Amino acid sequence: MVILSKMRSLPYETSARRRRGQEGENMRYFPKIIGERLYLSPMNPDDAEQYTKWLNDPDVADHLGQYRQMISLGSEKKAMEQLSGEGHNYAIVLKDNDTLIGNISLMDVEHIHRRATIGLFIGDAERRGKGYGAEAIRLILGYGFNILNLHNVMLLVHADNPQGLACYEKVGFREVGRRREARIKDGHFIDLVYMDILASEFIKIS
Repeated sequence: MVILSKMRSLPYETSARRRRGQEGENMRYFPKIIGERLYLSPMNPDDAEQYTKWLNDPDVADHLGQYRQMISLGSEKKAMEQLSGEGHNYAIVLKDNDTLIGNISLMDVEHIHRRATIGLFIGDAERRGKGYGAEAIRLILGYGFNILNLHNVMLLVHADNPQGLACYEKVGFREVGRRREARIKDGHFIDLVYMDILASEFIKIS
């Protein structure tokens, strides 16, 4: 069972703050939920240029269903200003060097029904396939189930994303349905796969 106190590391936080203070840098990220190799921080709107680069990368945008959209720096700045001030939208940051590698969010949080939806991406191509996405998901699920008192968390993934499907299954999500041939890509229709996980299932695998 994942408990929030196990995800926090006070010695790490103290040393990280001391290190930044000694270097005379403004803090760019603020560890909110801390794991073994990474932490989740409130988004920093100053990262808009990096996000714009990632969201125009076909490997990222395709799986987010955004490749047909034009993501400009101006539009991304506005979006990040809004996202950073509301909801549960987090930067995924490496602990050892405070490097931003992606983003994860709990969206459509409904406290009455105790449900929400996860969305995420690892933007840095060199960090994909190394388990960072799975770790970020476990961290935000722990926060959602143990702190926000959620019961059901859902996500949507394209059927032509085997790496994503394997990652979600690894952390305990299971397929609950498909919308068949609901998206066209490169002239071919693909299914949209709906997956979810319950709080009781997350506790069993944690």
